[in-house]
Amino acid sequence: MKEAGYKNCQSCGMPLSRDSQGGGSNADGSRSRMYCSHCFVDGKFTLPDVTLEQMQGRVRDKLREMGFRKIPRLARWNGESA
Repeated sequence: MKEAGYKNCQSCGMPLSRDSQGGGSNADGSRSRMYCSHCFVDGKFTLPDVTLEQMQGRVRDKLREMGFRKIPRLARWNGESA
């Protein structure tokens, strides 16, 4: 699957512009344009077994600060993950 460019991590919702690493990393070492460095490293999710509900609980307060509340609409939770 070819990665599209996104403004927010498609796993946790964090704005990719706020990722100090510039995004997660793909298996080939390139930067992910879909996931942040907290969620995706070396082509794998850092929390592969986390559920949507668990992810929402982990990031709820931070995302509210940023005005983002639509985690269920992100690609990872809609079967569009890399």
